[in-house]
Amino acid sequence: MANTPPARIGKVVGASLIGTTIEWYDFFLYGSAAALVFNKLFFPTEDELTGTLLAFLTYAVGFVARPLGGLVFGHYGDRLGRKRLLVISLLMMGGSTFLIGCMPTYAALGAGAPLLLTVLRLVQGFALGGEWGGAVLLVSEHGDARNRGFWASWPQAGAPGGNLIATGVLALLAAVQSEEAFLAWGWRIAFLLSGVLVLIGLWIRLTVTESPVFQQALERQEAAPKAPIVGVVRHHWRDVLVAMGARMAENVSYYVITAFVLVYGTTAAGLPKGTVLNAVLIGSAIHFVTIPLWGALSDRIGRKPVYLLGAAGVGLWAFAFFPLIDTKSFFLVTVAVTIGLVLHGAMYGPQAAFFSELFATRMRYSGVSIGYQLASIAAGGVAPLIAVALLDAYGSSVPVSVYVVAAAVLTIIAVVASRETRDRDLSAIQPTSGAAHAAAIVKEA
Repeated sequence: MANTPPARIGKVVGASLIGTTIEWYDFFLYGSAAALVFNKLFFPTEDELTGTLLAFLTYAVGFVARPLGGLVFGHYGDRLGRKRLLVISLLMMGGSTFLIGCMPTYAALGAGAPLLLTVLRLVQGFALGGEWGGAVLLVSEHGDARNRGFWASWPQAGAPGGNLIATGVLALLAAVQSEEAFLAWGWRIAFLLSGVLVLIGLWIRLTVTESPVFQQALERQEAAPKAPIVGVVRHHWRDVLVAMGARMAENVSYYVITAFVLVYGTTAAGLPKGTVLNAVLIGSAIHFVTIPLWGALSDRIGRKPVYLLGAAGVGLWAFAFFPLIDTKSFFLVTVAVTIGLVLHGAMYGPQAAFFSELFATRMRYSGVSIGYQLASIAAGGVAPLIAVALLDAYGSSVPVSVYVVAAAVLTIIAVVASRETRDRDLSAIQPTSGAAHAAAIVKEA
């Protein structure tokens, strides 16, 4: 495949990064608000942890909707192209987030308030389920294999970028407002801001070109299955399992470090809300910078070694993470969050290129979306919920650390069982299954 000019790939990367940053801002904003606001305004109970559990249940609902979004967007993305589906996902995500900012609370609407909140969270999850696959493919399918890990890691940086902005906005609002003002109306500003961000992202995203790999497949009259997901299940089911397994440690550790830490820090450790938010803010900034570095390293030494380093790292760090939070030292809390996120980046950086290199072109959007989003239900979607439940049941952080280690073991097994994909030509990948799959592995080795 011919090299994409630097100016063009830079434009594509910029459009994907800005779009994913906005969508992750919307998605993460809900997680932070669930820990700090929604438990009081939409799920008021006498026990604070019970209210938080209920708020995180609606948080998890967004993850349940993500595979459905991946299925629908993947189906049409494999048949019609990547670009137009990305525009739709951005509009859906931004619209639902803006409406959350307009929502009446439980005090005003009663049981209807958490119900409407849950519906809007479902729309958020559906939109994000379609966003990730399209964004990483649009970048992965521009250019060649030599720097794919580096370029494809930039849309991944949209996750900490979105979390950085979401946490920063909430931290700023909490700092300049009283607790009463923040709960009464201040939190809404962060959600209403999404409307402005979406307009900016939409304008940029409409200027990029369609994926050249997808266009070449169309020119070769390479047929897409009537239902691409059926082709994925038939020819790439092993690759889907690899992607799901690879996601476990990455997803669980991330939400423990960035979402559950808000609960643990402000309740079990007794830290001020601003201290924990600022620690996550600093950690997310460093995370944003290191993700492309991990992606570039995977271009040099391979996807598997970098990924395995990250999985083993977060598993070991889980036992240092909570004791550092318990010190109540802002510096050590920041160290705990930052090192955890840097180790997470060793998985998240190469992930986009790694997953893209597993699937054939006309099934790639469906394949990466399903592998990525199905794992989100079993991993990130329930991670804060499980962590809160373990803390509530045992009164200790040790079971939460063991939970992270278990996820790390699953990821290590999946990545070790996979093949190295670093040098694959995306336009040449063919569907494989059974004996053909085994032959392809032997040939590539």
